[in-house]
Amino acid sequence: MSSSFSPAPDPVGPPSTMLAPQLRQLALQFAAGLAVLSLAWPYYGIRGEELPWPATAFAIAAVAALLASLTRQAWWWRLIHTSFAPLAWGVSRLAIDPGWFLLLFIGLLLVYRGALGGQIPLYLSNRPTADALAALTAERRDLRFLDLGAGLGNVLYPLARARPDGHFTGVENAPATWLIGRLRTAALTNCDWRWGDLWKTDLTGHNVVYAFLSPPPMTALWNKLVSEMPSGSLFISNSFPVPGVPPSCEVEVGDSRQTRLYCYQIGNGQPARAASAEVTRRA
Repeated sequence: MSSSFSPAPDPVGPPSTMLAPQLRQLALQFAAGLAVLSLAWPYYGIRGEELPWPATAFAIAAVAALLASLTRQAWWWRLIHTSFAPLAWGVSRLAIDPGWFLLLFIGLLLVYRGALGGQIPLYLSNRPTADALAALTAERRDLRFLDLGAGLGNVLYPLARARPDGHFTGVENAPATWLIGRLRTAALTNCDWRWGDLWKTDLTGHNVVYAFLSPPPMTALWNKLVSEMPSGSLFISNSFPVPGVPPSCEVEVGDSRQTRLYCYQIGNGQPARAASAEVTRRA
């Protein structure tokens, strides 16, 4: 089934409010702590007593849960807000050297850098998905494949090995995952592994773009795709459809995750279609 569409008038590029959700959650937790401490501290301060921290931590948790409910946060944010203060108090009782927390933060930043700045967590594509992508692109002889947020190279590595006639490019900006992917693909002459920002990546030289991102950036990414990719190109999104744009086709991968690929034909070219051959899982 084919679909007609036109690019949205929004400017191409990352949403300008991508950090706002994280800042809102931080402000909510801060407000809960400030509300409880501003009520408890004068009473205990006048009496020269220390705050009863177990009770105080659970009071902050209760207020945070209430604020999260009133602001209609998703259930996982409500869980995080409810558990944050009690967990923070509990961990503080363990007397762990602060240096370990800094080391953990650095480690997480090296792996999950995209989640901090663009609400793009690390989602790893599996081998059945790579097989499905190989089937979808099998009939493209001049294959110029781009993986935005390429992770560890779980897609590019098998595709580049299977299609020596194609050219494959991966863009990644998390240091640890970029390094692993770079080492995996170093010996593949038809694979270009780049460090970079997906929003600054030029899409004009590619006829297939694959992404496994998250819902928030999809609209802005679509605007970039239709403004830069040549007519007849194919965009494939793992798990997250483009809001308001009907896909040319959908592919059920048939793996344990129940992965679904949303395929979008760019411009007025032929609609994307899945290969008739059954996609099987390889060891």
